[in-house]
Amino acid sequence: MSNDSIVSLDIGTSKVRVIIGEVNNGSLNIIGVGSADSEGIKKGAIVDIDQTVQSIRKAVDHAERMVGITIDEVYVGISGNHIDLQTSHGVVAVSSEDKEISELDIDRVIQAAKLINLPPEREIIDVIPKEYIVDGLSGIKDPRGMYGVRLEVEATIVTGSKTIIHNLMRTIERAELRIAGFILMPLAASHIALSKDEMNLGVALVDIGKGTTTLSIFEQGSIVKTTELPIGGEYITNDISIGLRTQTDIAEQVKLKYGIASIEESNNEIIFKVARIGSNVEKEFNQEDLAHIIEPRLREMFEIIQEEVHRLEYTKELAGGFVLTGGVMGMNGILSLAQEVLKPSVRIAIPDYIGVKDPSYTGGVGLIKYATKMIKANHGLVVKTASSKPKRKSRSVSPFERIKNWFSEFI
Repeated sequence: MSNDSIVSLDIGTSKVRVIIGEVNNGSLNIIGVGSADSEGIKKGAIVDIDQTVQSIRKAVDHAERMVGITIDEVYVGISGNHIDLQTSHGVVAVSSEDKEISELDIDRVIQAAKLINLPPEREIIDVIPKEYIVDGLSGIKDPRGMYGVRLEVEATIVTGSKTIIHNLMRTIERAELRIAGFILMPLAASHIALSKDEMNLGVALVDIGKGTTTLSIFEQGSIVKTTELPIGGEYITNDISIGLRTQTDIAEQVKLKYGIASIEESNNEIIFKVARIGSNVEKEFNQEDLAHIIEPRLREMFEIIQEEVHRLEYTKELAGGFVLTGGVMGMNGILSLAQEVLKPSVRIAIPDYIGVKDPSYTGGVGLIKYATKMIKANHGLVVKTASSKPKRKSRSVSPFERIKNWFSEFI
């Protein structure tokens, strides 16, 4: 197993996913995937640490068996309504005698941008540079090697709830994993789902999962807004359960096998039977019956998403339109319905890697893509996240200290 390996951990309401990526000659390959049903997770939040630990271990074991390695360290996706974005400005004097801007100067200006007033219950998760300014010259993406006396940075500071962050840390530590870093999930997904043009023009990235929908707005190449809505695929499942009068687990199976988002595109010749609650008798339904349940709920969900974009003060049409991803987007007929409701250009983002060509993997693959970029920015080093020998009992540095160090080094 190459040491140039990166492992992501995506803890969702429906599934816990562990993805192993390998970087060879600058090219990323997905070499292992593990998943397990989420237990102890409700609407994206951990409500039972012990159950969540078991789900993480199952997903990790699955991925380890696929590749034949021991996973020791993971990059973890984080999202939710506790996340907040705020702009910050940092200024430093270039330190070298020849006034050539170095990695040290970049690190110092990032540290300067972190000097913001934070309530005691919040913690910095990430610092995202939007642009650097050298002696008044703005719009610089990478100032290393440039000549200058004064270095400034315009950055977005990502903060989160200290309670949620530390509970997540504790859960992952109890699963005997080390945390290489927390990464904002919409930011990670954008590296798979969005083009540079879309990010510059203005685009809404919508990740629809089982329990929640994450809506993020990107403009001028950076994330500017993110929020989470309490809607997702489980609402469709519940509607099917009520409409067909069947158990929730049966409704989920029916949705996955026969579900279609558009009544117009449904086929009444596709017939299935379900066991009714309180009866041993199975009743027959067709796909059109199912579509009459699914389409209204999905239409309502897209309308809520559109209203939320307006609430975020984006009343004009986003030039880049909407990019949709997440497990729900795998349903047949959903694109045409989304285009009908959301009006501007709409497309579905799917990772273009063997073994993960499904919208439900966008976030997990994005974590690896983003971590690869971060590692390159940090002097081109690759963090050793997996090896052929178990390391889980080694804890020379606490996860909290490792994350603090990662925050301070990230550019």
